[in-house]
Amino acid sequence: MRGTPVLRWSGGAARCAIGRGGIGRKQREGDGITPAGIFPIRKVLYRADRVLRPQTGLPAEEISRDDGWCDAPGDPGYNRPVKLPYPASAESMWREDRLYDVVAILGFNDDPVVDGAGSAIFLHCARDDFGPTEGCVALKLPDLLNALSGLDPGANIEIR
Repeated sequence: MRGTPVLRWSGGAARCAIGRGGIGRKQREGDGITPAGIFPIRKVLYRADRVLRPQTGLPAEEISRDDGWCDAPGDPGYNRPVKLPYPASAESMWREDRLYDVVAILGFNDDPVVDGAGSAIFLHCARDDFGPTEGCVALKLPDLLNALSGLDPGANIEIR
């Protein structure tokens, strides 16, 4: 990895966490690689019990206790939001560790979904120590809110 990863946006920049496999060409589900490229930001999800609705022009929805994201290759719901409990593997969007208090859903492997090519690539809150993600990009909450504040529908994120 080349130095400290930084996410830049119009009007700002901040240190970020990336996948444990670095940034590159995503090979498969679970490889820990943050995919390089330009991706649309589909919408923002947030925990209304912890944060106010983010000030953004992007669509924003509250996360519910039963919200999940399917990460099971071979399942028809793969790389899609699902309701928990779900019969296949799915991660909970309602997390106690605060990493998903605010989440921007990135348009990675979703149009169309390619089975096993990677799922749940988000822009979300970073751990205090900026520990690696499973392939997402993570910012401290104030930086994430700042980055989202200037975005409107059609906004993209470039990861390189």
